[in-house]
Amino acid sequence: MVLLIDGGMGQELRARGLNPDSKNAGQALIKSPEVVRDVHVEFIYAGAEIITTWNYSLTRYRLGLLGLDNKLDEMTGIAVELANDARSRVVDSQIRIAGCLPPLIASYEANDQPFDLMLEEYDEIASYLALGVDLFLCETMSSASEAAAAATAAAKFGKPVWVSWTLRDDADGLLRSGETLDEALSAISKIPVEAVLINCCDTTVVGNAIASLRSKTNHLVGGYANAFTPISEKWKRDGYHLRDLRDLTPEEYGIEVLQWSKNGAQIVGGCCGIGPEYISHLRQLIDKNVLVQNELDMFS
Repeated sequence: MVLLIDGGMGQELRARGLNPDSKNAGQALIKSPEVVRDVHVEFIYAGAEIITTWNYSLTRYRLGLLGLDNKLDEMTGIAVELANDARSRVVDSQIRIAGCLPPLIASYEANDQPFDLMLEEYDEIASYLALGVDLFLCETMSSASEAAAAATAAAKFGKPVWVSWTLRDDADGLLRSGETLDEALSAISKIPVEAVLINCCDTTVVGNAIASLRSKTNHLVGGYANAFTPISEKWKRDGYHLRDLRDLTPEEYGIEVLQWSKNGAQIVGGCCGIGPEYISHLRQLIDKNVLVQNELDMFS
């Protein structure tokens, strides 16, 4: 069977009057922690088998913009506690919690920091997550080196490590940095990674990349797209406002994910703009065996 992960927390909080922009996103953990917990619960009841800690915006750089960089350990701890609290509210829950290792500076932009500096910060974040998560998810990685730094830090804790890259929306198959998937895979080849995924890009891009990944690796492969309007290679960040969402129904998203499954996806879910109703629809497709695992036994 296909493994189902949760959807995007940030846009779901925004829809509830929180998370007004990317700069202030993490403050929901302090101002309205019960809402973050409740969204986790909704994803669980929608059928997700894995939920991800909401610490995507908790890095030294991003918190430093708010003068909160000394709160990294405290706020990350809150994110872990909320995910565990959500899981505890579901009877006989087999839900696993993924600890998020996010981009250190910004989404969709290659990090040009020295590898050792990135590794040092990822070591710190991973240490705050480790006791309260079941696996690590290095997600929305725009470059091969940042993904390798995050995965190297995560692997020190002896838990499964998943790496997920974000690709350009213009379907050229390249990371946001311009690197190829071959280069990205090579950078983590000596790290004990369990799964490789594609996330936070257009649905078609995810589908194409899964087919490519499946031909290149024996890792578990998967993807979780966003519902944003696509951006071009020449896109430049303009402040901290969040990107616009396009019209995409759960049924339409399900059709796209079905193609991923046919291309070899073993792990699926959603990113920004993909809420509990989308995950519920995917759950139905999986339970009806519409989405089926291809080629490799997930637990081989």
